[in-house]
Amino acid sequence: MAELFRQLPPAAFVSTPLTCSRGWTRGMPPPPSVGALLFASYKTYIGTPWERPSSTKHRLLTGSFSKNFFKRKFLLRTSLKASAVPIEENALFEEANTPSVPTESEDATVREYVSALEESGEPHVAIVQSDSQVLDNGLGKSNSKSRRELFLRDSGSTTVAVHGGEQKRQGKKARAILDAITMPIVQSSTFTFRSSSDCIAYNQGQYDSFEYGRYGNPTTRAAEEKIMMLEEAEDALLSASGMNSVTTMLLALLSPNECLVTTRDCYRRTRQFLQTILPRMNIQTIVVDPADTASVEAALKRGARLFFSEMPTNPLIRVIDAESIIQLCRRYGTICCIDSTFATAYNLKPLCMGADLVLHSGTKYLGGHNDLMCGVLAGKKEFLEKIRSLHGILGGVVDPHSSYLLLRGMKTLPLRMRAHNENAAALAQVLSQHPKIAKVHYPSLSSHPDYSVAKTQFKNGFGGVLSFEIRGDPFGMETFAAGIRFVDGLSIPHIGPSLGGVESLVEQVCVMGYFDQPQRVRRELGITNGLIRFSCGVEDKTDLLNDVLQALEAV
Repeated sequence: MAELFRQLPPAAFVSTPLTCSRGWTRGMPPPPSVGALLFASYKTYIGTPWERPSSTKHRLLTGSFSKNFFKRKFLLRTSLKASAVPIEENALFEEANTPSVPTESEDATVREYVSALEESGEPHVAIVQSDSQVLDNGLGKSNSKSRRELFLRDSGSTTVAVHGGEQKRQGKKARAILDAITMPIVQSSTFTFRSSSDCIAYNQGQYDSFEYGRYGNPTTRAAEEKIMMLEEAEDALLSASGMNSVTTMLLALLSPNECLVTTRDCYRRTRQFLQTILPRMNIQTIVVDPADTASVEAALKRGARLFFSEMPTNPLIRVIDAESIIQLCRRYGTICCIDSTFATAYNLKPLCMGADLVLHSGTKYLGGHNDLMCGVLAGKKEFLEKIRSLHGILGGVVDPHSSYLLLRGMKTLPLRMRAHNENAAALAQVLSQHPKIAKVHYPSLSSHPDYSVAKTQFKNGFGGVLSFEIRGDPFGMETFAAGIRFVDGLSIPHIGPSLGGVESLVEQVCVMGYFDQPQRVRRELGITNGLIRFSCGVEDKTDLLNDVLQALEAV
């Protein structure tokens, strides 16, 4: 067998065949062994049997045949990209010596078509070569834009969600190297340089690459670029969670003795950070009603450094007059950051309204499947650079696998948001007419305090989250018990925190998020005993409505 290996040409050990009319093709696995390679070659390509004193099987196993066998009976043709291909005895000559076949002939293959195009100077056949020049191993810096990128600039939100960010054919992402239709997971903590000059060029901003996982990752950057396209942002930054994005943004943009303005209704952990952590840095927080634009202006006049609000807010689904507030922020030189987690870019684009930054908990609608945690910041480069610098120090880095899941989730964002919007609006309408419901918090209803403002600012809908209150004493025990009976009586929604996934989620707010808060605090915040937050998934609308109605029978 050793003699057999010595007699084989080097090409026999290349991995996958390039082309073969009767054998293997590129993309198929190579033969399992050298013996199998010889046997298949003999069976397929040797037309004349040789003299064999013993069986073919015996000769293949022992290598007891002449060197002439290799020379006369078959050769192994190689290619730069793929491997050895057995060819027939009548094709032993150089390809250049093979007479060309006219393209109009029935014997013409695509190879003849390509050759004809090359000779005519058609630009199409130069695409592969130009790609390899532009790619520079996927790491070289290039300002050229592909046809796909240029087309996406004016495409609709669904097209951008599917193709944006990860379809580049140059730049520093692994997509350019592997040419996969789905952005690969680059699970690496460290990225190396080919030379010291490359490292120096990288530090001088002349070489577009990665260095260390805390400062960036190809998969994560692809997700950031998709977000940039969806939000129409100059830059974007992913972090480990929505709260990490909130806290890093606040710490990066605020200094001691400065103040910020925020709304009373907001996520409780954000409020906790504003009330307990920022005061240690001597940073003051001014709290206003979401609809009180006059109070916002008064606070901005006092020199507030930052305005920060959710839109819509959590859990009472209030809507600020963003256009008016953004104009005020410009007038007084205040940074404006909008948390658009509940809306997403499908329904609302704060940056297009003039905001400086937009923030998301990517865990929610952007991911969309309750299987990842990440935070998102997008907006102006001048602010993102400051935040990114601190982010590299604090180390709240999103894992590449979560970035991959986020990319996958965002591809279907518009499709899912249509279902979320439709289900929530239908449920809000039904509940607003139900005798056991005292109040419904959802901007599509004319009874909502921010209805007029909301309908002018949201383009496709108001998101999939609504909240409503069971009728009764807002802070009475019977109302509390009725809320529990309702939640426990549901069949489709799961009881749990979070929102934005394809599955519906429900929670009694005082139980899930304010369990240890005294009544006086909950009363001030509007968290009544019967307040229910309902995150509509993408289930059939009729099924959700029927389930809610049957659960209300137990109230």
